[in-house]
Amino acid sequence: MGGIIRTVVGVPLAAVVVMGLFLLMWSQIAPGEVDLGEDKEPVNISITNQIEDSEIQNQRRFERPKLDAPPPPPPAIQRQNFQPQVEGVSAAAPDFGTDVDIGSGFNPDRDAQPLVRVNPSGFERCIDDDEGTEYVSLEFDVTPDGNVVNVRVLESSDRCYERYAIRAAERWKYQPKIVKGEAVPRRGVRTVIRFEIGG
Repeated sequence: MGGIIRTVVGVPLAAVVVMGLFLLMWSQIAPGEVDLGEDKEPVNISITNQIEDSEIQNQRRFERPKLDAPPPPPPAIQRQNFQPQVEGVSAAAPDFGTDVDIGSGFNPDRDAQPLVRVNPSGFERCIDDDEGTEYVSLEFDVTPDGNVVNVRVLESSDRCYERYAIRAAERWKYQPKIVKGEAVPRRGVRTVIRFEIGG
C-alpha cells in the first residue's frame, strides 16, 4: 500500500521537477534580440599579396669574388733505383737440379669435415652401466647446400643410441663438395659417434 502512494505522489512530482529544469535550461540558452549596432560595410581581406608591376629598387648585381690562380701541381718525383750497383761482382741463384711436381697444390674435396657439429642429447635413459664407451657408425649424404640427408646406421654397440646419433647427425652442416666451380652432392660420408659414459 505504501508503494502505491509513493508512486502516485512521486511520479507527478518528478514530472514537475523535470519540466521545471527543462524550462530553466531553455531560458538560459534561448537566443534573444541582439543589437549589432550600425550596419557597416564588410571588410575585404586579401590573403594573397598582389605584386605590383614596378621596377625593383635598390637592385644590386651579384659580383663573384675573384679567386687566386690555382697553385701549380707538385713536381713529379722520380723513383730512385734502390738496387745496389756493384761492379765486378755477379751473383745468381744456385741451381740444385731438383724436379718437384706438387700438382695443383690444393685438393678442395679432402675428407668431409662438418662446419657445424651438434652433439647428441637425450640419451641418458640408454645408460645402463656407470662406465664404458658406446658407439654408432653412420653413413649419410650431404646436399649441395651442406645439409645432411639419408642417414643410415652401419653398426652400433647398442641400438638404444642409434636414434640419438641419427638425430644429431641430421643437424650437422658440411661445406659442399665443389666440382668445376659448382656445388655437388657428396655421397657415402661415414663417421662414428662415441658415447663416453662415466669417468
